[in-house]
Amino acid sequence: MAKIKITQIKSVIDRSERQKKTVEALGLKRINQSVEVEATPAIIGMVRKVNHLVAVENI
Repeated sequence: MAKIKITQIKSVIDRSERQKKTVEALGLKRINQSVEVEATPAIIGMVRKVNHLVAVENI
């Protein structure tokens, strides 16, 4: 599968607990932190739920 790079661009302060846990489950802990993950359907669904908090690039 393809890999994607996910970068947190906004804070999770004042967000719902569900969104906070989704960002944490993606492996992100702070703003401007990036992770490279496989683009599985589960990961893509998680990114869609918090797309206003993260930036995504194909690798």
